[in-house]
Amino acid sequence: MAVEFPEVAGHPNRLPFEGCLTLVDVPSDKAPSGARGHRVVLTREAAEAALPSLLGMAVDYKAGWDGHDARQKCGIITSAHLEGSKLLVSGFLFARDYPEMEAKVGGVAAEAGSAMGMSYELADAHVADMRDTVWRLTRATFTGAAILLREKAAYRATSFRVNRRAEHRQARAAVTK
Repeated sequence: MAVEFPEVAGHPNRLPFEGCLTLVDVPSDKAPSGARGHRVVLTREAAEAALPSLLGMAVDYKAGWDGHDARQKCGIITSAHLEGSKLLVSGFLFARDYPEMEAKVGGVAAEAGSAMGMSYELADAHVADMRDTVWRLTRATFTGAAILLREKAAYRATSFRVNRRAEHRQARAAVTK
């Protein structure tokens, strides 16, 4: 599922990214914010139903890279799909507006599979049984995502990286036109 944006080679404010936002049908490594200390499982069914709500949602970050700050919107999600247990997203960072983003996530360390990860933001989540130790989310609406240190994410298997291949495709397209 994706929203198509026209390619604009060399656009100074579009830095392509991709990442693993979360895992489905897998318990979180630790309790996410808002889960009252409970680890969670986002069911595949809930994730599939909520995929359309991810498109066009903002990506944010918090100074210190240790959480969420919905008022620090630094990018947009343009694509989301499930691949096995991974919910993968891609989109653009606003590189010119947030030059510190590229310095942190766009450097050599980021290309080598850095310590950066992602975390989802939800509304209208339904928990199958609030008494369970691990909450099963059977319904939710995605309201955004955060880029943060993987060690701070509820799911340590998340990832985030600048997509240099997409950047090079756009540059090649401009040269051949």
